[in-house]
Amino acid sequence: MPLSQLSAGLATAMVAASQVTHPAAPPKEAAPQNLPTPRPAVVKTIVGNASWYGPGFAGRRTASGEVFVPSRSTLASRHLPFGTRVRVTYLRTGKSALAKVNDRGPFVGGRIVDLSEGLARKIGLKGAGHGRVKVEVLSRKSRPR
Repeated sequence: MPLSQLSAGLATAMVAASQVTHPAAPPKEAAPQNLPTPRPAVVKTIVGNASWYGPGFAGRRTASGEVFVPSRSTLASRHLPFGTRVRVTYLRTGKSALAKVNDRGPFVGGRIVDLSEGLARKIGLKGAGHGRVKVEVLSRKSRPR
């Protein structure tokens, strides 16, 4: 077979091969769009009076062993376990914030929790000193980030 026929046949085979359709790759899953994070499930709700504490305890160990930092969103409770995640809402302002139980208290009658200064500031309770709050205990399965 002459070389020209061989190269023509080879060229025809290459063109034919390039026209072979390949199965389409499976579509990639779309990356989730910035969907809102679902709110954690509320296990228990407690309503009562709260106060805040802070500067005098900065740097000291809390009952859980953590160092107390007044600017963080933490609170003291006589009954909730350490590490419990809660949402605290100041009923006067309607503002709420997420927090973690890391201390014991309050030791003043008629109050259900003591808030850190930072938490009190976030919900607008700092200026009043004390006020009525709703504490929602959140499920462990859906911890806030």
